[in-house]
Amino acid sequence: MNNKILIWSITAALAGFLFGFDTVVISGAEKKLQLLWHSSDMFHGVVVIGMALWGTVVGAFFGGIPTNKLGRKNTLIWIGVLYTISAIGSGFANDPITFAVFRFIGGLGVGASTIAAPAYISEIAPAKDRGKLVGLYQFNIVFGILIAFLSNYLLNNVGENAWRWMIGIEAFPAAIYTLFAITIPKSPRWLLTKFRNSEAIGVLKIISPDQDPEKLMLEIKEEMENTVPNENIFLKKYRFPLILAFLIAFFNQLSGINALLYYAPRIFEEAGLGESTALLSSIGIGITNMLFTLLGIILIDRLGRKQLMYICSFGYIISLSLVSAAFFFSWEGSIVPVLLFMFIASHAIGQGTVIWVFISEIFPNHLRSSGQSFGSSIHWVLAAIVPSLVPILFSAIGASMVFLFFAIMMLLQLFFVIFMMPETKGIALEDLSKNLIKIIK
Repeated sequence: MNNKILIWSITAALAGFLFGFDTVVISGAEKKLQLLWHSSDMFHGVVVIGMALWGTVVGAFFGGIPTNKLGRKNTLIWIGVLYTISAIGSGFANDPITFAVFRFIGGLGVGASTIAAPAYISEIAPAKDRGKLVGLYQFNIVFGILIAFLSNYLLNNVGENAWRWMIGIEAFPAAIYTLFAITIPKSPRWLLTKFRNSEAIGVLKIISPDQDPEKLMLEIKEEMENTVPNENIFLKKYRFPLILAFLIAFFNQLSGINALLYYAPRIFEEAGLGESTALLSSIGIGITNMLFTLLGIILIDRLGRKQLMYICSFGYIISLSLVSAAFFFSWEGSIVPVLLFMFIASHAIGQGTVIWVFISEIFPNHLRSSGQSFGSSIHWVLAAIVPSLVPILFSAIGASMVFLFFAIMMLLQLFFVIFMMPETKGIALEDLSKNLIKIIK
């Protein structure tokens, strides 16, 4: 693999590190903030926690616009700026509304990153390595999650303002990432869709010195000739990739993954663990997530996307069913953490590794940012709704019923994988979009 492609991919993927850190760092502070501001469960879930998630929805919904207009690189730079502003503002906030506004700004960065980073990496990566390179984005997400859990644990006892350090420390990696993002080149496929051919050829000669850049230009030109002006992803010929993006994003969140990550310490305390032990168990979740994501990245270009989704679907069904039973029958000891680690491992090796790779592959070049915006929006609308309801649902129907519902959803995901999901490994982006569009003709 070209070393420059690897370095540029890692740099773009660092947006995922900030995504993971920003998303989960709130888990160590959320109970303290609820007590500090005397918030009701509804206000706490929807405003204090939920505003970041709704920022993510807005970022995902509109993130395709700058990703297409300004380009993948420039959008990645602005994402770093948003993360930096959010971390500083949230850390200094003195009331829940100000806190929520700055968390919303960070959410914009998270949502936009799920479009710009996978699109950029997929467009500079060779087909044979595309899965593992785009998978670096997900690896950085879970690495960021692990560091957030570890940071929360280490900062938990620094004083009554520990939550400010937990939230604000993100400003340091955010500023460093922003500087790194300035050094990467623009996506050659994006440059070609904007008819900036000479710039694109310069980048293509670096990333593929043994291949003729004119060949890729002809393939993209042929793809563009088969389109109509101002077309969008909602045309009939793009219905199948649109359905695929919707369903993989839908099932990703209906597994309950974000509900667990945001409320991990609270869930462990519900299972009878003390506060310190609960925070430590959260670190275990982060380690499990990272290790199995790494395994998924190793396997995604060998076994393929579909095989990993089979593995994760069965793991989801077994682990979530047993977690539901553990809460229903009040099983004592470390059984709940062990089962949740199994759930995290199932997610990490499958959905966690596959989703951003898969969505970045199934749309044609000129509609990739729009398609990813659609898939990311579905993902983040549900990511905002589901965790916001967790405190209310735990109080109303109990943890056992919540986890049982997630298990049933994963049974439906298994049917999706069996009957609908195509394999995409090792296929050039231009060939892949042709194949998926042909399915509905």
